[in-house]
Amino acid sequence: MATDILDDLLRLPASERANLALALWESLSDTEREAEVVLTSEQRAELARRLAEHEADPGSAIPWEVIERKHRALG
Repeated sequence: MATDILDDLLRLPASERANLALALWESLSDTEREAEVVLTSEQRAELARRLAEHEADPGSAIPWEVIERKHRALG
């Protein structure tokens, strides 16, 4: 990537940079994402542990909207 383009993008406000990052991530196909995101064995084990915990007690999950609302209240 040309450094002048990157420099321009890095000068964008944080919210615009975040939206751009999300748009770029979402532009990847599932295959591209899987190829780029390589988990360690520890990360895989943690994900498996969390999934098993959730499957054992699905009611313990906190909806994203609740977490987001609490986060916004703190900021």
